[in-house]
Amino acid sequence: MAIRLGENNYGKSHVRLLRVTRQEGRHDIKELTLAIQFEGDFEAAHAKGDNRKILPTDTMKNTVYALARQHSIEAIENFCLHLIEHFLTYNPQVSLVKVEAAEERWTRLPLGGKPHPSAFTRAGEEKRTAILSGTRKETTVRAGIQGLVVMKTSKSAFENFLKDPFTTLKDDDNRILATAIRANWLYAGNDVEFGSIWHGVREMLLETFAEHDSKSLQHTLYAMGEAVLKNFDNIREIHFSLPNKHFNLVDLAPLGMDNPGYVYLPTDEPHGLIEATVRKD
Repeated sequence: MAIRLGENNYGKSHVRLLRVTRQEGRHDIKELTLAIQFEGDFEAAHAKGDNRKILPTDTMKNTVYALARQHSIEAIENFCLHLIEHFLTYNPQVSLVKVEAAEERWTRLPLGGKPHPSAFTRAGEEKRTAILSGTRKETTVRAGIQGLVVMKTSKSAFENFLKDPFTTLKDDDNRILATAIRANWLYAGNDVEFGSIWHGVREMLLETFAEHDSKSLQHTLYAMGEAVLKNFDNIREIHFSLPNKHFNLVDLAPLGMDNPGYVYLPTDEPHGLIEATVRKD
């Protein structure tokens, strides 16, 4: 019976980094969590215990810190490209490098009505993300966002859905719609102004969510994807994962009161989950 090694990879996960750029009278910060993954010629390590082609994962971690010293981190996508180039250049046994990054968002504290030059507060749970995969022939770049929590109290309905004997949900022509946007989009190439496009996509998602006359979360998902693809030529597709965060109208009838959409109960679990990719032909 023949036995062979199948698909395999290895790498370093949860590499944490704070990069401070110090200028006269102003500091800028980037806090990242990165994961690095190698694919390549590692069969000897698995089958024979021969480690001569295995770069230690501790070295991957050290490389992150060394390149963070050598390069500014204006956009996380550019820093990931530096990492991929470095690992492919010095590791001929590696055929593919994948780098994932998540950036914590910090904003400046106010001081006398102006932004403080060197003091910050974290801007909630929202993160900027990137996923890059590079070979010696090509590199694919996906940028993204996660934890962007949004809600609206108008222009939202859910009616005329399929009902079976176990369905208890009632049609609602004026419901609260809330989700935590998790999205990532694929660029058509690498010659991109990553920072400005990321902020532009974020603004487009927020504007579309707010103004779309939603018949369901699926309906709004598609509208957000369509808006992004129509307005950004260098984005080929966008993927969404949207939890449906429920706010249930509280029944105040036992208390002798009506409730015309004033009082709701926020719930975390269970929740719906809507996922889809919208792409250009």
